[in-house]
Amino acid sequence: MRAERFFLLCLFFLMSAAAQPRAVSASPAADAPVYGDAMLRGMLGEPSNLIPYLSSDSASSEVYGNFFVAPLKYDRDLQVVPWAAERFEILDEGRRLRFTLKKGILWQDGVELTAADAAFTYALMIDPQTPTAYAGDFKIIKEFKQLDRYSFEVSYENPFPRSLNTWMGALLPAHVLSGQNLRASPLIRAPLSCGPYTLREWNPGAKLILAANPMYFPGRPYIDRVLYRIIPDITTMFLELKAGKLDVMSSLTGLQYTRQTGDEAFRREFTVQRTLASAYTYMGYNLKNPLFADVRVRRALAHAVDKRAVVKTALMGQGEPTVGPYKPDAWAYNHAVEDYPYDPQKALNLLAEAGWRKGPDGALRKDGMPFSFTLLTNQGNEQRVKTAVIIRGMLEKLGIEVKIRSVEWAAFLKQFVMPGRFDAVILGWTLPQDPDGYDVWHSSRRNGGLNFVGYADTEADACLEAARSTLDRAERKKYYDRFQEILHRDQPYCFLYVPYELTAVQRRFRGIDPAPAGVFYNVDQWWVPLDEQRYKVSAQ
Repeated sequence: MRAERFFLLCLFFLMSAAAQPRAVSASPAADAPVYGDAMLRGMLGEPSNLIPYLSSDSASSEVYGNFFVAPLKYDRDLQVVPWAAERFEILDEGRRLRFTLKKGILWQDGVELTAADAAFTYALMIDPQTPTAYAGDFKIIKEFKQLDRYSFEVSYENPFPRSLNTWMGALLPAHVLSGQNLRASPLIRAPLSCGPYTLREWNPGAKLILAANPMYFPGRPYIDRVLYRIIPDITTMFLELKAGKLDVMSSLTGLQYTRQTGDEAFRREFTVQRTLASAYTYMGYNLKNPLFADVRVRRALAHAVDKRAVVKTALMGQGEPTVGPYKPDAWAYNHAVEDYPYDPQKALNLLAEAGWRKGPDGALRKDGMPFSFTLLTNQGNEQRVKTAVIIRGMLEKLGIEVKIRSVEWAAFLKQFVMPGRFDAVILGWTLPQDPDGYDVWHSSRRNGGLNFVGYADTEADACLEAARSTLDRAERKKYYDRFQEILHRDQPYCFLYVPYELTAVQRRFRGIDPAPAGVFYNVDQWWVPLDEQRYKVSAQ
């Protein structure tokens, strides 16, 4: 009953007999985009913060991506193209970039976005008081110059291959954030938008409602409203999808994809997209924990985990085993790195070398202390929970006790992962197009950065630093190949798999164009024919 009442309340907001007339012709061509309708999307976790750069969770980035723009972006084929920039120039053999922003881009309060916003964003990111894990790319800039109201330049000591990626990051509004305590800013929950949508409502734990931004400079989105429903259980989310209470679900499990989406009724209502995700899942160790300080133990665990069995069982085959922090079809992936073969006896031998031996009760002990740890993951992610259960079974055969704990997403990040209050975690990283792993792996990113497992290796640091100081891809590849060899040797993570991204979209939506950039790269251009629209949206 509670779920039903919630859904009716959502529809009450979305539907209104007093809807305003639309600027469309009386009889639009059948294939011509028209305005109207709403899109209902499911999310497992609630956003933690809607100011870009202050959060590292995918829920936050998915939502705030509707509100902010950047000078550059990727097109459908992953080519760098201008967005908020009218043009950009690469000068001095890559040591200097010049950007000229488009005129007339407006924040939702009517203030124009200018180069002053770029200058403010840069200054904010290099400020040591800014609570961000993404300052590295900005701190490598040698000099920032605002040339005039719309133009700015950035200079580097040496060519920096991620320089264009840096300026795919959001520009922040100087006129409202300047001088604020970011941790207490109202924009955390009420962002100022100059993107395709504005935030209309945020009901914590339940939903976020976004409204099309009529001032969005490329043109107002066709879909009037986007409703994100927060459903922290993936099985419940799928049931809501099948019941017509969601239009989009981008996290189908392997079981749902293989056994529950193939019938005629489902395919009549939804299309399903299947692509290798730009992400990987791993078991990460807290390297400050004495259990995982010895590399022989971490290598033993690599031999003890049968990744193919994990993929087959937890993902129903909808993924590929992996050995490092890149997807297998990426140019930086080192195909010469051979995975640790599944070999429980080899694992026991390595554990014995590290002082861990089985007692009469079959439990593994060292100096009388049992090998026992808690494997932490987030609630609602069925694949990760299943992965943890499968790994527990494999390790228990060796005499290792594994306790599984799942925690609500926001608490999982804030109370456990980022402060380093865990033994081991099952987690995943979304992979950017550039392979630079500095923010996750460099030793300087420990203690509050994304390197929350506490990994440090001087040669790995040197590889990351060298790879981000040359534009020559072949040269970068050499450094990244060596970096992967070092990670493989040290095993700070047990790299598990790259999943397939399995996305269901209601068939009434048009304009979908699956591409190398993914399914949602042009979601602001999706539309619904008038005779298929389900929701009329109030202008209130």
